[in-house]
Amino acid sequence: MESADRFLEHLRVERGYSRHTLESYSRELVRLRNWLGEKSWPEVKSEELRSYLIEQSRSGLSPRSIFHSLAVIRSFYRFLLEENLAEHNPAEMVEFPKLPKRLPGVLSREEVARIIESVKDDSISGIRDRSILELLYACGLRVSELCQLKLEQLDLAAGFLTASGKGRKQRIVPMGESAREWLKKYLKQSRPLLDKSGSSSYVYLNRQGRALSRQMVFKMVKKVALRAGLRGRISPHIFRHSFATHLLEGGADLRIVQVLLGHSDISATQIYTHLDRQRLLREYDEKHPRSRMGTGHG
Repeated sequence: MESADRFLEHLRVERGYSRHTLESYSRELVRLRNWLGEKSWPEVKSEELRSYLIEQSRSGLSPRSIFHSLAVIRSFYRFLLEENLAEHNPAEMVEFPKLPKRLPGVLSREEVARIIESVKDDSISGIRDRSILELLYACGLRVSELCQLKLEQLDLAAGFLTASGKGRKQRIVPMGESAREWLKKYLKQSRPLLDKSGSSSYVYLNRQGRALSRQMVFKMVKKVALRAGLRGRISPHIFRHSFATHLLEGGADLRIVQVLLGHSDISATQIYTHLDRQRLLREYDEKHPRSRMGTGHG
């Protein structure tokens, strides 16, 4: 088996990478393989990888795509080293391109309300979907955290839940009155009818009684957003961005928001303060009579 195939098989079997990610990695390695010609993987030098990436950049590949290419190549060579198929990692000496910080999309408070209230909450799945949207916005959960949420992680009496984040780090998050009431309603009226076996430990279930998948939540959010008249890139994650931004706009301390989001590094949370400042500037420009030079009378 060729080294690249072994690497992809390792990612699939041992690391559990998705088909989409594996296809992306495969494309990167095929592109590099074609560029290298007859040269074997262990013979590749750092200068050659730099030349390859420069060429890719000149052909129109974005800095983000170049960043991804290098990340794949580095990962591949780490695997080759571990398997004694190469003696060095030439990609380690190649620097990643600097990327502009991508500000997340955020909904206004009115847009959040419009989406949540667009759920037809008079059915089993409707009550569940309303509860999901309430919880995403109230707690700033990642969609994976929501899908993996178990009954034992809920403390309805106190109004808290324990989210299990990246690297299985746990954090306690308050859920707010509205989300708590809709969660209670779902647990009382909908979930017993979805839990066919009566033995599932997951909070949110599909019609077969299994844990809800990320894809199902994405699909539901998209559908409800369209019903609310909102188009564009609406995903479950936009509720997390909106949760953080609205807290900061309301005067919440950055460190508190960091804890609530489960960020290990505060720089990950600071992106929301940039976004908050952008809004502040826009409001100032729109509302202040002397925000632009030459608009006043001397």
